[in-house]
Amino acid sequence: MRRCIMPCAGLLLISGAAAQTVQTFETVEVQGAEFIPEHDIQMTCGAVEGVPYLTIELRAIEDCLMSTGVFETVKLIPNGETLVIAVKELNTRPGRVEASLSYASQDGLIGGLFFERYNLLPDTYGSIRLEYNPEVKRGGGRLYRTNVLGSDFDLGVKLGWEELSFDDSSYSKETKQIETYLAWMPSQKTQLEMGVGYRDYRLFDVDDGASALLVAEQTPGISAPFLRFALNHSSLSEGENGWGTWEYSVGVDQYFWNLGTDDSLSDFRFESRSYVPLGQKWRMLVSLDAGRVSSLDGKNATRVIDRFAPGAGSFRGFAPRGVGPHDNGDALGGNTFAVSSIEIQGNFEDVVNAPLVGGVFLDTGASWALDDTLGGVIDDGFHRRSSVGLSLAFEVGRAPVSLFVAKPIDKQDGDKEQVFGLRLSTAF
Repeated sequence: MRRCIMPCAGLLLISGAAAQTVQTFETVEVQGAEFIPEHDIQMTCGAVEGVPYLTIELRAIEDCLMSTGVFETVKLIPNGETLVIAVKELNTRPGRVEASLSYASQDGLIGGLFFERYNLLPDTYGSIRLEYNPEVKRGGGRLYRTNVLGSDFDLGVKLGWEELSFDDSSYSKETKQIETYLAWMPSQKTQLEMGVGYRDYRLFDVDDGASALLVAEQTPGISAPFLRFALNHSSLSEGENGWGTWEYSVGVDQYFWNLGTDDSLSDFRFESRSYVPLGQKWRMLVSLDAGRVSSLDGKNATRVIDRFAPGAGSFRGFAPRGVGPHDNGDALGGNTFAVSSIEIQGNFEDVVNAPLVGGVFLDTGASWALDDTLGGVIDDGFHRRSSVGLSLAFEVGRAPVSLFVAKPIDKQDGDKEQVFGLRLSTAF
């Protein structure tokens, strides 16, 4: 339904006295948006498809968008069956500072602080994010500038720091890295990235009595450059949600870590999502996440801080770091992992007059393979795990909440289960 704007009522009365051209548009296209999402620009003042507009209403929408104070110029241009919203954003963008409190089964309760500004540097977006609890300490920053080499190439810089010391782990780890990357968008739905960076990471504070493999993998730090190549493609346009039509997304990342050292690694990661409609309010979500890390030259072994140990939100029904090879009670992770999911979801927002999605799911997967099994003491073979459960996603005020209840149906001795999982976040 079209959102009416303040001048609408009076303008419609005037239009009764004077003949007005009425136009209905099949599509609405936003041109010139650089930082503000196109869908937000379209919906702020009610420019939607399939609704008849008087000429005077189009001018009122222009005035409404200008009143937001973030545009230098706004022009609505009818072009056949398409309504073009041509905007020029102001050079100076307001920033925002946001404090948050979130909970996720993987990390627990975390306090956060976020700052962003669209023109932190000339024509450059910048942001800083901090997160903290006694076990998780994270910080990150980002700079991003569009159109550095023509209209399709963007330049970005990412900085990150993380220190993790979980109560259920026999070790702590710390990572610091910086990366500069070039992003190319051959279309609005496809992005390719190439990055070069530098990383320093370490495995420390290994407990007495921990697995002998963890003791051997302990390192005061590995500092070296890395390369990253990535591909992301989605059939979903901005503002679409995957209901009623078949949609999909796929992402591939290839890292080459620790270049120029005796610990060089190849790290490949893949993820995909498919939304298969089962009617206007029902769909099937099919997903696959997988990865493989290995030595580049076949001479060095991976460490637990390199390997994959799915659980919690990434493998429902199992605790964080609850799946994969283990020894002496310690989760060791695996060089390879794959987790797939099939979920039937229903959209019940019309029933409760609020966003509400419920589903029933089957998750299945495994994490396996080690370079060192301590002479065969550690079982690193492929052992499939599976779980079934119910999921629910909704909002409390403006805070998104997602939760699940799951039961493992295929598991191995030593796996850590987690029947209930929760993720929520609120900002203030």
